[in-house]
Amino acid sequence: MFSVDQLVVYPAQGVGKVERIESRDIGGATTDFFIVRILSNNVTLMVPVRNAQNVGLRPLCTEDQGRAIIESLKDRSDFTGYTGQNWNRRYREYSEKLKSGDLADVAYVLKELLLIGQNKELSFGERRLLEQATGLLTLELSLSLSQEQDEVKAVINELFADVIQPKVVE
Repeated sequence: MFSVDQLVVYPAQGVGKVERIESRDIGGATTDFFIVRILSNNVTLMVPVRNAQNVGLRPLCTEDQGRAIIESLKDRSDFTGYTGQNWNRRYREYSEKLKSGDLADVAYVLKELLLIGQNKELSFGERRLLEQATGLLTLELSLSLSQEQDEVKAVINELFADVIQPKVVE
């Protein structure tokens, strides 16, 4: 499924590199594991090979998929805002989307929070989610588009220049 040195994405953790594939005896049974080092925080994960798809481990998005995500950020027609929804429900919804591992869901959370921030100050939890979504999205896009992460952040800042204060997306 994945090979050594391949870049992969682990939901809510972000982009990692498969360092090796190793077998371990656990409870008398031999299990193969992907050993994945997350690039953003240097954490090492052991993901059972047979369970990798179930936990959402996936390959890095392609360049075309990355460009499509950037295009999707331009479309604000699906913005629901925060009308009739309390921050707690929104927080749970956005957290689930970040855990899904789907890059489109991560982009959705980023876009929603930036647009919500236009009309009200984001809560501490919402700001944390915004930072997490920004990190997850910009790192994967920078790798798939062969750009520096700061360049991708600059593109996002430009797309949302009308609604964000300078340096909100860092």
